[in-house]
Amino acid sequence: MSAQHRIASISISQHRLPLAPPFHASWDTKPRVHFDATVTRVRTDTGLEGVASGDLMVGFAGHESLFIGQDAMAIERHYRVLSHIDFHYGRCWPLDLALWDLAGKITGQPCWKLLGGLSGRVRAYASSGTLRNPSQMADSAERYLAEGFAALKVRFHRGDWREDIRALEAVRARVGDRLELMVDCNQGWRMPWDTAPPWTLKDAIKVARELERLQVYWMEEPLHRADHEGMRTLREAVDVRIAGGEMTRTIPEFRDLVAGRCLDVLQPDVALVGGITGLRRVAIMAQEANLIFTPHTWTNGMGVQANAHLSGGCTDSPFLEFPYDPPEWSLARRDFVMQQPLTVGKDGWIDLGDAPGMGYALDEDALERTRIG
Repeated sequence: MSAQHRIASISISQHRLPLAPPFHASWDTKPRVHFDATVTRVRTDTGLEGVASGDLMVGFAGHESLFIGQDAMAIERHYRVLSHIDFHYGRCWPLDLALWDLAGKITGQPCWKLLGGLSGRVRAYASSGTLRNPSQMADSAERYLAEGFAALKVRFHRGDWREDIRALEAVRARVGDRLELMVDCNQGWRMPWDTAPPWTLKDAIKVARELERLQVYWMEEPLHRADHEGMRTLREAVDVRIAGGEMTRTIPEFRDLVAGRCLDVLQPDVALVGGITGLRRVAIMAQEANLIFTPHTWTNGMGVQANAHLSGGCTDSPFLEFPYDPPEWSLARRDFVMQQPLTVGKDGWIDLGDAPGMGYALDEDALERTRIG
């Protein structure tokens, strides 16, 4: 089989959807006036094509020859090459996702089955993106509940964490225990132009005590991503689960986070670090350490779907992040490159189905209209 499916070409295209009105992301001090998507395609000499979307593929140009002519199913070999490119140049992990999509099409199996076949469905949590006032945040929570979601992530970053707590209190007062609530503190990293310092450990402990009172399921990115000692101390000091790792760049760093007992919840994103091939190692590592593995997914619906296949295939993730905060962050905006947006059922679950590969398809007309490179 492998001799009949060799990589014939790899192509990368850039696409941009104007956003009017802009999207005010909680983690970004600048309003977002457009949303970009990078599409990676890998084709075989037999005419099959794997596709993926995620990071910008910066640094990949000039390395195509390392893959052309190779067995498309030699994914571990390709992972090693991509890890070297990551070290020397940039994060090109969407190619790994495209190769998994291709592997599913070659074998006639959905990726979740190739990854272990544990489950073809994952439970979604609604991941909000904007900073609403307490009453508006409570209204949003009621809407998520009516749409079938069992959990909601509330964003912090209002300048004073006490204002964030007031918004969270309004949500809890409105929905009671009908929704699990997560909180993203947005302290692990900053946009390049955001020079505000992260919280100190003492700040994080104060906030954590409030989150315990409000029965929050996890507290995400409460400290700078490199403060492993602070994470460990915080985790030991409070009952709320400590989550992080969405921008951690390498697999050995996750090994150190697990060995150092720094986190309860690991959140790497296959579109940004390691691809599926690298992060299935982290997923199993988390399982063996009795930790939660539940990926970050804020790229687009194709990235969400790739993370869902990994989570469903080989982990017991209690929830998977589903970026969704209408009207500012609608499915039409998030998934503009796809024929059909990725949706959540009325029961709050994502059904991955049995279609070969990832199960998504590109909207070629939309790609043509939005192409910028």
